[in-house]
Amino acid sequence: MSVAALSVALLTAGPAQVAVAQDTPAGAPAVPTARTEAAPGVPAERLIVGYKSAAAEAKSDRAAADDAQAKGKEAGEDVDFRRRLGTGAALVELGGEAGTADVADVVAEYSADPQVAYVVPDRLNKPLATPNDTEYTKQWDLFETTAGMRVPGAWDLATGSGVTVAVIDTGYVTHSDLAANIVGGYDFISDTAVSVDGNGRDSNPADPGDWYAAGECGQAAGSDSSWHGTHVAGTIAAATGNGKGVAGIAYNAKISPVRVLGKCGGYDSDIIDAITWASGGTVSGVPANANVAKVINMSLGGGGACSTATQSAINGAVNRGTTVVVAAGNENQNAANSSPANCGNVITVAATNRAGSRASYSNYGTVVDIAAPGGETRTGTANGILSTLNSGTRAPSTENYASYQGTSMATPHVAGLAALMKSANSGLTPAQIESAIKTNARPLPGTCSGGCGAGLADAAATVQAVKGGTSTGSTYGSTTAVSVPDNGSAVESPITVAGRSGNAPSALQVGVDITHTYRGDLVVDLVAPDGSVYRLKSASSSDSADDVRTTYTVNASAEAANGTWKLRVQDTASADTGRINSWKLTF
Repeated sequence: MSVAALSVALLTAGPAQVAVAQDTPAGAPAVPTARTEAAPGVPAERLIVGYKSAAAEAKSDRAAADDAQAKGKEAGEDVDFRRRLGTGAALVELGGEAGTADVADVVAEYSADPQVAYVVPDRLNKPLATPNDTEYTKQWDLFETTAGMRVPGAWDLATGSGVTVAVIDTGYVTHSDLAANIVGGYDFISDTAVSVDGNGRDSNPADPGDWYAAGECGQAAGSDSSWHGTHVAGTIAAATGNGKGVAGIAYNAKISPVRVLGKCGGYDSDIIDAITWASGGTVSGVPANANVAKVINMSLGGGGACSTATQSAINGAVNRGTTVVVAAGNENQNAANSSPANCGNVITVAATNRAGSRASYSNYGTVVDIAAPGGETRTGTANGILSTLNSGTRAPSTENYASYQGTSMATPHVAGLAALMKSANSGLTPAQIESAIKTNARPLPGTCSGGCGAGLADAAATVQAVKGGTSTGSTYGSTTAVSVPDNGSAVESPITVAGRSGNAPSALQVGVDITHTYRGDLVVDLVAPDGSVYRLKSASSSDSADDVRTTYTVNASAEAANGTWKLRVQDTASADTGRINSWKLTF
């Protein structure tokens, strides 16, 4: 099949969401604008309502139901409490005939209530891939010198053993090259019109297909089933060394398929519960998760700001120790306009092509953390990302392999890398995983207009950095650029180290990347958490070369490891300026 790129700008375009701050005083006015659509031109049928913790509605379903009826009466609409989400928020349903103005009236009633922390539409999300059905055997994205992710160099150190990755997507269609690594998941699609399988939520995450006819899903043309979740899962953990098919990045990791996307996409409320459950949280009416994931892959998204409801679920997952990896989006626009790419506490992934440049479709911008191979089939299907699939155009048929392109394909590369890291060093926190991936990235071999984060993810360098022996070998870094003024005051770039025991090592590695047109002007110091200063570089009037790109070794054994370390840089002479691009500490 050949299908145009699926848009991620599907949740709505328009005014900002209603979100009242958690500490909003009683009687404070609510935000006056409201997002009222689940997708462009489609009024929301459900709302996600977060109550302040002290409110009765935050604890009692009956109170939330009574409140929904009262709000509906005031607005002149039918409003019913549907269920409690895993984050504690309430999902309420509006009458099927409610138009945009009607939804706005209900939103206004909730937002005027001082006991309501936020109210947002239950938005529709879409897979972020552009599929084609041509099969190739070459996985350039893993090993090719130019723009591959250098995965084979990591396999001597880790293969993903002991780590479960939750693929929150379309579910899983049986494939012999994946079957050995599949563990129990869940189908979180509650709307039967979306689920296609004839029922609501259950323990069977099988993908029945997500095809739609012309004129459905807001699309002029129809689409065959994508088997999107199975393609994503194969990139992460397809069986390797079994004499057939493709190799997975973390091929000894386990995949827990968590189904949230069906016909026309999937709703925020289902995704929120999936994030909560996958990471070990409790969701009402859903059995406890026996396969808690330490990594979540979400190759999905929609337009608009990250809703407070979604951010709450992500924060909960990260606080439980789960790393959340998300796609930047496929619109060739700033990823700040795409959710969950613009959420906090996630690793947002842009896509690169076989030449190592930003793929033409990939979103970009300051919210992007890292880039990874996503393919670009307009230059030939061999330049896509090959993975596990199914030949069925509607219902499942025979298993096969095919090359897709998209930030959906880039994201599982980073999720697979996160699984390798967690396998190599089980003590890593989500923040440490993100920091190490960014700090050990390599510059893009090609170009990226708009910003592709720290560069191209490098599996070998990253896993090596976190592997370690008796120490963890963990790397902590900063990629936030800091300008160094000409002949001016010193500037500082901080890195916070947490979760370590004891003191820093006697051979602390300090990697520095500073751009400057006369490096002899610079004085560079490492400042320990207690304020102690370690001179890394002194000024020298005879050193006229450009830039400081090197690694210093410091005996920091007298310093506590935890705390905020700073790189301090000062330009001591006139006529040249510079910039701290990045720096890192390796313990």
